[in-house]
Amino acid sequence: MSTKVPQNNSDQEIDIFQLSKSIGNFFDRINRSIFRSIQFFIRNWIIVLILLVLGFGLGWYVDSHKKTFQNQITVTPNFESVDYLYSKIDLIQSKIASGDTVFLKKVVGIQHPLKIKRIEIKPVADVYKFIEDKQQNFELIKLMAEVGEVKKVLEDNVTSKNYTFHTISFVSNQITEEKDIVEPLLKYLNSSAYFNSIQQIGYKNLQREIAQNDTIIAQIDDVLKGFSSTVKSSAKNDKLVYYNENLQLNDIIKTKQKLVIDQGKNRFKLISFDKTIKEVNSTLNINEVKVVNSNFKIILPVFFLLMFVLIRLFLKFYRKQLALSQVNQL
Repeated sequence: MSTKVPQNNSDQEIDIFQLSKSIGNFFDRINRSIFRSIQFFIRNWIIVLILLVLGFGLGWYVDSHKKTFQNQITVTPNFESVDYLYSKIDLIQSKIASGDTVFLKKVVGIQHPLKIKRIEIKPVADVYKFIEDKQQNFELIKLMAEVGEVKKVLEDNVTSKNYTFHTISFVSNQITEEKDIVEPLLKYLNSSAYFNSIQQIGYKNLQREIAQNDTIIAQIDDVLKGFSSTVKSSAKNDKLVYYNENLQLNDIIKTKQKLVIDQGKNRFKLISFDKTIKEVNSTLNINEVKVVNSNFKIILPVFFLLMFVLIRLFLKFYRKQLALSQVNQL
C-alpha cells in the first residue's frame, strides 16, 4: 500500500507538468502567429496600403451611385376586393422576380420595369377602426384573443385583410415619378371588368341611399316642426292638452340622429367609391439606407485585404507541398 502512493503522486506531478507545458506551447504558438502576421503586413505594407485605398475609393463610388428608394402607396380596397388586390400584387411580384419585363410593360403599363426591384402589400393595422360600430368584429377579436396572442391575432391574414387601409410598397433603384409607376399600377388594379361593374352599381346605390336618407330627415323635421307648433299654441291657450303616446317622439329623434351620422359616413364613402382600389396617398423616393448599400467603402477594403492574405497563404501552402513532393520523388 505504502509503495503505490508515492508512484501516484509522481504520475500526477508529471501530468500537471505536461499540461502546463502544453498550455505554454499553445500560447507560444499564438504569439509566433501574431508576430508572423505583423511581419507579413510590414513586409507588404505598400500592397496593403494600395488595396485599402483602392477598396475605399471603389466603395465610395459604389455607395454614391448605387442607391435604392422605398416607395409607398396607401390604398383602400372597396366592394370586398381585398383578396383580389393581394393576388394582383403577388402576381406582379412574381413577374418582377422572374424578370418578365414584357408583362410589366405591356399588361401593367410600367414603361421602365427594370426600375422596380420588389413589391409587396401589407395592411395598416387599425384595430380601433376595425371594431368601430361593429360589434361582430369586436366579438371576433375577443374570441380569437382567447386562444392566442393578441398581436398574432391582429397580424393574422383573416383579421388584417379586413382593415380599411393597406400599403403597397415597392423598391426602385432610381428616383421615380408618380406617372411612371403609381398611375399605371393603379390603372391596372382598377381594370377588372367584374369589379368595375360592382363599383358602378355600388356607387349608384350609395347615391340613392344618401338621397333617400335626406328625404327621411326632411320628413322627420316636418314632424318635429308640427309638434313644436302644437306645443306653442297650447301654451298660449292655457288649456290642458293631451298628447297621443303612440307618437313615440323619442324614437323619432333617435332615428334622425342615426340618419345624420349615417349620412356623414356615406358622404365620406362616396369620395372613395368612385374606384375599386382607391388611392389615399403616396410617398415616393425615400432613400433606403442599409449596410450593403451605404458601407461599401468599408466592406470592399476589408474584402480586398482578406483576398490578398488568402492568396498569399495559398501560394505558401502550394510551394511547401510542391517542395515536399519533389523531396519524396528523390
